[in-house]
Amino acid sequence: MSGIQYIKIPARFDPNVVLRVVSGHFATSQSHITKYMDVAAMKSRCNEAKGAARLLAQRYEATIPVDSIVCLDGMEVVGTYLAEELTKVGVLSYNAHKSLYVLNPEYSTAGQIIFRDNIQMAIREKNILVLMGSVTTGRTLETALECIRYYKGNVTGACAVFSAVDRVDDIDIHAIFHPDDVKGFASYRPTECPLCKNGERIHAIVNSFGYSALS
Repeated sequence: MSGIQYIKIPARFDPNVVLRVVSGHFATSQSHITKYMDVAAMKSRCNEAKGAARLLAQRYEATIPVDSIVCLDGMEVVGTYLAEELTKVGVLSYNAHKSLYVLNPEYSTAGQIIFRDNIQMAIREKNILVLMGSVTTGRTLETALECIRYYKGNVTGACAVFSAVDRVDDIDIHAIFHPDDVKGFASYRPTECPLCKNGERIHAIVNSFGYSALS
């Protein structure tokens, strides 16, 4: 995908937080999409990560307890700033240290989240906030919720830079950007993709870490 042309979409409540969007025909692990949301800069540049964290923190009230933030999609930088912002707005933490944990989970070969014995204390019987880069179908989040609950964690919320769904299981997803912000966004099951049926080639395989162009 040489010569990529990004469309930059500013957040509604902070124009300095920008979502970079590419149009095309892209394949994720769960679906085919017409817009690729590139969150690489937002989750790696400190000023953008801090701005995103500030917007996400505004969605949470002090009545929602959070002990640990589980960061998927390489969102640890945003997660660290989010922990600071949640502390500022008075979100309660009930763990022994009265401080939020920011966790980057390990994955098994089957794609399941693993928490090793030495960090399970940050999950078991703790209030967990799941942070993601993007949510397209919600299946990845659904798997994450199942895994966290297996370790006896209590998921109190989920948030993302972009989300195409509002809720997974019994958990509302708070996002900075939604499909209404990205004109022309559509997601299809691979077997039902109209682009494939029209013979349009897939430009790249994508996820929250980046894209791999297909020649």
